[in-house]
Amino acid sequence: MSTKTQDPLAGIRAPGDPPVDVFLTGTVFLDIIFTGLDSAPVRGTESWARGMGSSPGGVANMATALARLGLHTSLAAAFGDDMYGEYCWETLERGEGIDLTSSRTVPGWHSPVTVSMAYEGERTMVSHGHEAPVHEALPGPPPARSCIASLTPGQPQGWVAEAARAGSMVFADTGWDDTGTWDLAALPDLAYCEAFLPNAVEAMRYTGTGCPRAAARALTKTVPLAVVTMGAEGAYAADGRTGETAEVPAILVEALDTTGAGDVFMAGFVTGTLAGWPLADRLALAGLTAALSVQEFGGSLSAPGWGEVAAWWQRVREVTPAEGPPGAALDRYAFLSGLLPGATRPWPLRRAVPTLGFRPRSASGPGTGTGPGAGPRPRPRPGR
Repeated sequence: MSTKTQDPLAGIRAPGDPPVDVFLTGTVFLDIIFTGLDSAPVRGTESWARGMGSSPGGVANMATALARLGLHTSLAAAFGDDMYGEYCWETLERGEGIDLTSSRTVPGWHSPVTVSMAYEGERTMVSHGHEAPVHEALPGPPPARSCIASLTPGQPQGWVAEAARAGSMVFADTGWDDTGTWDLAALPDLAYCEAFLPNAVEAMRYTGTGCPRAAARALTKTVPLAVVTMGAEGAYAADGRTGETAEVPAILVEALDTTGAGDVFMAGFVTGTLAGWPLADRLALAGLTAALSVQEFGGSLSAPGWGEVAAWWQRVREVTPAEGPPGAALDRYAFLSGLLPGATRPWPLRRAVPTLGFRPRSASGPGTGTGPGAGPRPRPRPGR
């Protein structure tokens, strides 16, 4: 995947703007993904998968999705000094063009690893890792147009308030509340957020409502903009400042692997927001990029760029009505026509083959792999 892509903010960039469009921080995992399993592994047996790949995961999923949509992305993360850590660093920095100035390599710390198994449209994951040493604390957020935070109940993050006070627009999501309390007061960082993007179950539990749309509207009492993802039903958004609401249906596709789909949705929504698009168009791009991502496996591997979006748009306009989405759906994505470059790649697209990197044929010869990690091992990075 080339890091050269169109700039969705080209029309609004001005001298003196922050050099970073989006800052985020979190844990980078080395993801090993198995696909093509007919069922869940059975105890005491060996299962063979028809597909397998490796890629940076965890927070790298969202960082990659943002970078592939042309946003200047800065990531603060700890990296192990093992080969997994070298591979993840090299893939993100050189392969995706992500700024890792705020990241650090931690001597003697091994990379967290996740094994993901995709089957029957679902996934099962097993992870292992240790917290990075406290003395390897990462620096605070750089000047940025926006930041993305993953909120955990009862665990406020000081950098969120710092970023908001510095003028960054903060977007947030959250995970399952293991405490079972589902109390918005346990997410104090929401006070500094522009937008909150939970899924339907999370939103309804936090608001005590029985409908995701009602939950989104209720959330605007806490955060200016609430976006609730509803799976196969699409997504619904409510703007508490203007009273505007928008709903966009999902693009129904056959899902190979849903890993990272929520991250890709967030990346699409952030992109449209920073570009100043109407609320419904932001939801549409977010849903489209998420739909494109689940048709490939892996989190960061499957994140689409503008080339994939353009190829999809060209394809759906060429197929007959019986093969493609209904006219109303095409009308919903008509705004893409003025944004996308002409598609030059045929549909369906073939993505990069995921691998930890093929060895070069010789010490000075080119690498033989086609995946993001192909080529010689990266050189040491002194001082990091």
